[in-house]
Amino acid sequence: MSTEEEQWYTADHSGAGVGAVITSCTNKQTCSLSKLREVLKQYAKAAIQTQAPDLLQWSADYFTAVACGDTPPVKQGQERGPWSKWKDLTPELLKVLHQRVGGRLIISADELAHMWKSLNLPKDLFASVMDVGGFTEEIEWLKFLALSCSPIGVSIAKTLKIICEVLSGDHDGPPRIPFSTFQFLYTYIAEMDGEISASHVSRMLNYIEQEIIGPDGLIKVDDFTQNPWVRLE
Repeated sequence: MSTEEEQWYTADHSGAGVGAVITSCTNKQTCSLSKLREVLKQYAKAAIQTQAPDLLQWSADYFTAVACGDTPPVKQGQERGPWSKWKDLTPELLKVLHQRVGGRLIISADELAHMWKSLNLPKDLFASVMDVGGFTEEIEWLKFLALSCSPIGVSIAKTLKIICEVLSGDHDGPPRIPFSTFQFLYTYIAEMDGEISASHVSRMLNYIEQEIIGPDGLIKVDDFTQNPWVRLE
């Protein structure tokens, strides 16, 4: 990574502020690992929903509120923050990004940052996805893509619809992807959301696999958006 790219990537990406707040929080109250895991899940979901212009400051405010028993500064629904001009990030641009990744499952952070910058996408969007996903030097591309699509799609079903459109190589007919890929993405997004039980996810995946998926092993967008028996949330 060149000096200029390193500055572009690291300028707003330091986690020192968040770490200090977490340390402060854990000093005040003894939490089990399971409780800490749940706190971090809720933080990830809140960060995606709120999309604060200064992620580190917002994170400090968030954990301070949690530690004090106050309501965290989380925006809901369409109450989007100014940082998230997600009109800059479209499914079309994500498809271009996916094509440049070239079918790799793992990509280095500096290479992906360079690709992101070459598409003139805001660096704070990249930094936020990196922070929320907890990505470091090596990035699981499908997870990064899922988190990038989440604020555009808002709901899990719409997010998965966008991901299918990005990943699908079909130019004729409805977008479709392997069920195994859908299973991985749905499980990950639901886990990051933090409000959908693992048992519900398992029931939905079992139903889809047994009742919908054909011999080709592919799932179409309509299979999970138009079927009244499939409720992903």
